[in-house]
Amino acid sequence: MRSSNPVLTRLDETSRVQSRVLGVGGAEAMTVDDVVVRTVGLLLLTGATGAAAWVLVPPAPWLPAALAGTALAGIALVVVISWRGITNPVPMVGYALLQGLLLGVASRAFELVYPGIVGQAVTGTFGVFLGMALLYRARLVRATPRMARLVAGTLLGILVLSVVNLVTYLLTGRQGLEVYRLTGEVGWLPYAFSAVAIVAGALSFILDFDLVERSVRDRLPRRYAWLCAFGLLTGLVFLYWQLLRLLAYLRR
Repeated sequence: MRSSNPVLTRLDETSRVQSRVLGVGGAEAMTVDDVVVRTVGLLLLTGATGAAAWVLVPPAPWLPAALAGTALAGIALVVVISWRGITNPVPMVGYALLQGLLLGVASRAFELVYPGIVGQAVTGTFGVFLGMALLYRARLVRATPRMARLVAGTLLGILVLSVVNLVTYLLTGRQGLEVYRLTGEVGWLPYAFSAVAIVAGALSFILDFDLVERSVRDRLPRRYAWLCAFGLLTGLVFLYWQLLRLLAYLRR
């Protein structure tokens, strides 16, 4: 079963190949602890960069264009890392820095308009993540091929639509399904879009946990823990953005 997270889609095939080649792994096989440590490290780097950007990056007319470029660069990094199955931590650290910059500046803008919204979005993001982890550990929600296909298709559609809307807004100033301006009037469609995105993002963690567990069982080399951690980071960042957007809609 493949993960719906685009970063982790190649891990399943790699896991099968490595298990055939290596047989019973040795000391270099990755563990769940390896994934946890690297995930926490990338999250701390993202958070520290975001805090620094919040404080140090001044408002400026060119800032929206710079942030859009940062967002597109982050998407490009995700595509390259996932397509090539990169396990070198350097580009992953670069992604964490880019996302920290983007999250810090954009979150500050939302916080100025809606005080307290960032704390709510952060709490909701980690609450959903921990809730999914508990559900998975208790085996109350199981990863199935049908769930994988449904979530993967939904997330792919959301990603494509988000990029198209962002580029359209930058070129024309007009908004499509998603609303990027902080003061725009919101219809029912953006609410539905955000709700579907949040549900899909939450369910993707179940599929990610399952893939990480199977990769550990198949004794992939330790370097693949970086790829797993990076995949979880992208999922958390995606979920944060969706929650931040939905909370902004609700408070308008």
